[in-house]
Amino acid sequence: MVAIAEIEGFAAFEIARDRDQFLRELIRELSGTLEEVVGVEDAAGFISVVGARIGDAMNEEYRTHAGTKSLSLQQIAACLIDLKQRIQGDFQVESISADQIVLVNSRCPFGEYVEGRPSLCMMTSNVFGRIAAENTGYAEVAIPEAIANGDERCRVIVSFAPTNNNSETGDAREYYARD
Repeated sequence: MVAIAEIEGFAAFEIARDRDQFLRELIRELSGTLEEVVGVEDAAGFISVVGARIGDAMNEEYRTHAGTKSLSLQQIAACLIDLKQRIQGDFQVESISADQIVLVNSRCPFGEYVEGRPSLCMMTSNVFGRIAAENTGYAEVAIPEAIANGDERCRVIVSFAPTNNNSETGDAREYYARD
């Protein structure tokens, strides 16, 4: 058995790892392993399931705190901004209309660990999509710019009617209310 005195010195080492960094590394490695084993598209599918569950839970929490059964478009935008700020993202509303909310982001909650892991964008797509759809009946989410893909920022377009994957939105995912 090793005496505690022999290992106590490790606490003084300048090792830059805390729970947050560890969890970000864990998510990066899990998503990377999925992308390598099953491909980016299928990895995104697995991450989508997790994102949908988190989106449903967050939607319920925001609606409960707002004291409403359905969030307005302004409340949806505020909710999406708030939830990302709480996890250290830097999302801002670029525009809002009856047809869509466009958000931009200069800091991903996953930090540098998102780079090269486009499947992680499915967390944003699904969380935003589930919240928007559950409150409006339908949402389409496109991420034409993503830090994960090497862009300087993320640009997320949440539409409330089908866009038929037009040139602005590119590949988009559709979400429907479950009720």
